[in-house]
Amino acid sequence: MNAIDNSKIQDRDISLGLLLDFLAGTKDSPLVFHYDGRPVNPGYHVTEVKAGEFAALDCGANPEAWREIFIQLWDIEEGDRTHMPAGKFYAIIRKVTEHVKLDGSARLTFEVSDGVRPMQLYCAAMPVLRGGTVHVELAPRPASCKPRDRWLAEETRRAEACCGPTSGKNACCA
Repeated sequence: MNAIDNSKIQDRDISLGLLLDFLAGTKDSPLVFHYDGRPVNPGYHVTEVKAGEFAALDCGANPEAWREIFIQLWDIEEGDRTHMPAGKFYAIIRKVTEHVKLDGSARLTFEVSDGVRPMQLYCAAMPVLRGGTVHVELAPRPASCKPRDRWLAEETRRAEACCGPTSGKNACCA
C-alpha cells in the first residue's frame, strides 16, 4: 500500500469559493472531474449539495470545529450527453444557496459513486483550463491525526524560519 503525503493533499484541498471563482470565468467550458485515474462520465449528475458544521474531539483530546460542504457526484453515463458546462455546475451551486447557507471558505469534499460502488470521499485541486475544458483533479481524502499534523506543521515552520536566509550571528543552520 502506498503512503499518502497529507501535506500534498492539503495543498490540493480548495474551498468552494475558489472553485466558483474559477468557474465564473469559464462558464461555457465543459467541466470534467477526474478521480481514481479517470474522468467522470459525460452524463454525471450533481445529486446533492449539503453544508455541515462539525464539532469533535481529536485523538489528543483537543476540541475541533469546522464547516464543510459536500458535493455529491453520481458518475453515470447517459445517452448522448456531454460533460456538464462549468456554468451549469455554477448555477446548481448558486440555486442551492437560495435554500442552504454555503460558506465559500468551508472545507470542500466531493462524494463520488457510480451508483454501484460505495460512495468515496475526495478533496479537489485547483481547476485547470486545458484545451477549452475545465479539469478538476479529485484526490482521496485520507484519515489523519490532527495533533500529529499540527506538530509536523510547527516543525516545518520552525525549520523554514531557521534555515531561511540568515543574517549575521542568527545562523541556526550550519
